[in-house]
Amino acid sequence: MKLLITLIGLVLVLEGLPYVASPEAMQRWLRQILDMEPRQLRRIGLVAMAVGFFLCYLAQRSPLFN
Repeated sequence: MKLLITLIGLVLVLEGLPYVASPEAMQRWLRQILDMEPRQLRRIGLVAMAVGFFLCYLAQRSPLFN
């Protein structure tokens, strides 16, 4: 449970970083997202999830991270 809470905290830190570093750029980026089609956003989300799952798999199974 400690690891899960730590990971959620790290995700929140990484998610918040662009808003702190460059709020104006984030506003422009969010406006562009509003103009995108839902199908395109879904594809981007699926790709991001697949990459995330792959990285988790590598971190757990690969001897590269031991």
